[in-house]
Amino acid sequence: MRRPDLLKLTNKVGIISTARKISKEEVQPAIDRLQQWGLEPILGKHLFSEYHQFAGTVDERAADLQEMLDDPEIKAVLCARGGYGTVQLIDKIDFTKFMQHPKWVIGYSDVTVLHSHIQRHCEIETLHATMPINFPKVARENNATESLYNALFYGDNEYRIKAHPLNKVGKAQGQLVGGNLSILYSLLGSPSDVDTIGKILFIEDLDEYLYHIDRMMMNMKRNGKFDHIRALLIGGMSDMNDNAIPFGKTAEEIILDVLGDVKFPILFNVPAGHIEDNRALVIGGNTLVEVNDRMDSRIIQE
Repeated sequence: MRRPDLLKLTNKVGIISTARKISKEEVQPAIDRLQQWGLEPILGKHLFSEYHQFAGTVDERAADLQEMLDDPEIKAVLCARGGYGTVQLIDKIDFTKFMQHPKWVIGYSDVTVLHSHIQRHCEIETLHATMPINFPKVARENNATESLYNALFYGDNEYRIKAHPLNKVGKAQGQLVGGNLSILYSLLGSPSDVDTIGKILFIEDLDEYLYHIDRMMMNMKRNGKFDHIRALLIGGMSDMNDNAIPFGKTAEEIILDVLGDVKFPILFNVPAGHIEDNRALVIGGNTLVEVNDRMDSRIIQE
């Protein structure tokens, strides 16, 4: 995997939306924060366009992404928010110039489409991290923006995660892949399908029914996505839903139940996903994972 250059003061960074629409008011805290970091935010031409629930038509959103990827002066591209829509445009994008001049592509949730596609076809590292819609409106940094800053300017992050009773102890090293479970599930069998062989897999999700977590995990398993991974990291499984007749297990218990007696380490409570403490993770980055059951576990990316 190739790593884009670290950012420097005065670098230009693009802000676009490949999915749901967003307002100037919602983006302004991120614009202010990026300027405080010494960067020059460049807004996509269609960033504030509206087409039903989307930030413009498919062609408009694709044009913004293509322009940011092609422009050699843009050193990073922040996707403003998730929602749904990135998969509508992924096959319209030409990654030729992006591969010649790699830059950071940043986001989570629906942006998992880009992470997975770039990992498989471009072999360039990307950042699973907070997005402009989530930037704090207060002056001080939070854990999410601080970790993004460190990843962009210094290239490393180390996280300590409190012990979880469902952790499966072990140590692993390898490239990190993954993102939102629903998106990974939706990409199965497509040209953007995530490659998990010999990798450390990260998953997270939001607002899903528990039975559907089981369905997605079963389908991932039947597609061999867990057969050759080195470790599994589970981030926020947030705001899960249940039926009138309860499923009977938490999302975390479902994940363990589907996996069965595996030999690789499993780490829960990773601070990433649809949670306030959404730390930056380098997708494609070399990652060391140490999972413990009674003391802090560690994730190290350099």
